[in-house]
Amino acid sequence: MGFFDRLFGRKKKQEEIEEEKEVLEEKEEIKEEEPQEIEEIKLEKEFEEAENLVEEIKEEKEEKLEEEILEGAKELEESKELEPKPQEKDIKEVVQISENVIEEKEEKNSLEKKGNEEVESKIIIEETVTEEKSPEIEEVEDREEKEEKKEEKKGFFASLKEKLFRTREGLFQKIKNIFTGRTTIDEELYEELEEILIQSDIGFDMTMKITTELEKEVGKRGITNPEDIYEVLKEVMSKFLITEGNKLDIVDGELNVVLVVGVNGVGKTTTIGKLAKKYKAEGKKVIVGAADTFRAAAIEQLEEWGQRADVEIVKKEQGSDPGAVVFDAIQVAQDKKADILIIDTAGRLHNKSNLMKELEKINNIILKKLGHSRYESILVIDGTTGQNGLTQAKIFNEATKLTGFIVTKLDGTAKGGIVFSISEEIKKPIKYIGVGEKIEDLREFNAKDYIDAIFD
Repeated sequence: MGFFDRLFGRKKKQEEIEEEKEVLEEKEEIKEEEPQEIEEIKLEKEFEEAENLVEEIKEEKEEKLEEEILEGAKELEESKELEPKPQEKDIKEVVQISENVIEEKEEKNSLEKKGNEEVESKIIIEETVTEEKSPEIEEVEDREEKEEKKEEKKGFFASLKEKLFRTREGLFQKIKNIFTGRTTIDEELYEELEEILIQSDIGFDMTMKITTELEKEVGKRGITNPEDIYEVLKEVMSKFLITEGNKLDIVDGELNVVLVVGVNGVGKTTTIGKLAKKYKAEGKKVIVGAADTFRAAAIEQLEEWGQRADVEIVKKEQGSDPGAVVFDAIQVAQDKKADILIIDTAGRLHNKSNLMKELEKINNIILKKLGHSRYESILVIDGTTGQNGLTQAKIFNEATKLTGFIVTKLDGTAKGGIVFSISEEIKKPIKYIGVGEKIEDLREFNAKDYIDAIFD
């Protein structure tokens, strides 16, 4: 082996030794850095565990939450005495936030408890004041309540008086004028009274009853001043108005059927719509049966009123059997547990015989479906038709046993005598009177209020 070979061999060997030395140094460096990396990984893991711990603590009770948060923070601080790292700082912030949350909850609970105590205290004070209310205070409150009802009644009467202006200023002003300016009570006075009463749609028979009764009362009381007769006439005429059963017979807890009859043009459909809206407003479940299948647009009018009153309409196409509509309407009302079923009927048939047969059929269906005869059969009469209204009442009363009347359009007549004649002749009560277009203008009939309004 030559000199150069030995020289290069040594150099190569020396290079290999240096490479091995560098490898060993790198390994030493790795060994020195490894503990630091392990510590950082461990710290990050502990940080994650601390965050999870905080989230779990929030869901537990306040006392336990505070204790576990403090223990977790202590463990983190004692784990390694290293320089504060960003992760440790974040943990402390989380702990501080959690402690603030706890304080806010405690403060909120304290305020709620205090508020409840104040409310309870206020209730106790109010109850004490109520119990200690003196009889004088109760008397004043009762008096105020009566005054309010009186004012409400007065307003209602004033409105009725205004609505019946034409009747009062027409018929009864003429009657009043008979007694004004006279000095003696003679036969001529009674003849003039009879003429006016007959012209006011009261009718001949009813007029004779009124004047005969009036003469008896005047003689019995020894009245000599003609002007005093007007008040006696008011009392006599009021006796011919039925004052019992003036409300529709509506029984809670069962289906109440109201059969409405009457000729076309009397306001029958409008009256049904107003009744439906009235009882709906009172909280009743109302259904309307459109059994007038003869008149064009009758079903459409009822549907319009049904929408306004927010009630269901049971119907069939025009020309259908009215009895089938009545049957279906009762069935629907029973299935849906309705309180009131109002049935519209045809107002014009070919002759009296057809009317009788149709209404008889409808009545039989109602009787079979209900199982009893306790239902209302109401005739609607136009107050402006005079004695024709009385004739209609007699015919319909034969076809269906009427239970009462509704007299419409009384605000549009200067006569109004039909109210007295149908009440006396048919011996059935008037349930409602119509004195205008509004819903509230369909009013329950009160004989005393009516008499006072037209005689005042």
